[in-house]
Amino acid sequence: MKILPPAKVTERVLLLGHPEACVYLVRDGDESVLLGGGMDYIAPALMDQLQAMAVDERSIKRICILHSHFDHCGVVPFLKQRWPWAVVTASPRAQNLLAKPEVTAAIAQMNRAAAQRMGLDAAVRSLGCDFTQIRVEETVAEGDLLTCGALNLQTIEVPGHSSCSIACYCSSEKALFASDAVGLEHEGVYQPTPNSNFDEYQQSLAKLAGYDVDCLLLEHYGAYTGDDARQFIPRAIEAARELRALLEETYLKTRDVEKCTQEMTDLMLQRAGDSFLPREVRALVAGQMVRYIAKTL
Repeated sequence: MKILPPAKVTERVLLLGHPEACVYLVRDGDESVLLGGGMDYIAPALMDQLQAMAVDERSIKRICILHSHFDHCGVVPFLKQRWPWAVVTASPRAQNLLAKPEVTAAIAQMNRAAAQRMGLDAAVRSLGCDFTQIRVEETVAEGDLLTCGALNLQTIEVPGHSSCSIACYCSSEKALFASDAVGLEHEGVYQPTPNSNFDEYQQSLAKLAGYDVDCLLLEHYGAYTGDDARQFIPRAIEAARELRALLEETYLKTRDVEKCTQEMTDLMLQRAGDSFLPREVRALVAGQMVRYIAKTL
């Protein structure tokens, strides 16, 4: 089953935010952890959802950023201001990136533009939600455990989509919080996301395929349970193989990075799942993929 927010995925996992920008609340006993940092425009909906689901915000002990892209950390400054006791957690690489003024300036600009495109800018500003900066207070690496009540969330390093990507696995729930490490699916189409390094992306897919999963929790377009969760990563592996073949074929026609990037950007503009991203971002992503593939040929 595919589940969109807001929803209860399991008794311990809530799916919150917007379909295009999902976050998850894991709770056990009197403790909760928020996984994913969304975009700032989800703030009004997120506050309403927490209230409707009777979540005690004081129970939220940690905000875990699974990677530092603008659409996965945008609401964190607002939440940290609202929940000063919550520890902001990410990978060491994400901590390094988010400490750079030029990175946070770009994240702020893209979040503001996204809120305007969604028609939510006024609602976001009325909450005092304006991206400033993120100070990562705690870092985690491969194998580290985050605790939430009696639950353990295992950290998995999954570079490829970004150099700072991590996932979390909760064995007792058979729940894999993969963020963008396995791509996304929208309207039946699987869309790979090897933005940073295609080889590492495929290696991370193979790594995650080894986990026993009943719930797959993504940060774009919701969560999957049962057979849909178990079938997702094998299908994502095949989609990545097909995209790589297309990139190689397209590039080898001209061996011109710019022409190939334009072709791939035009292709991405036809994909409904990327509709929340402006053309310039999709062009940037296409260029990253093409340049990486060009180096391997």
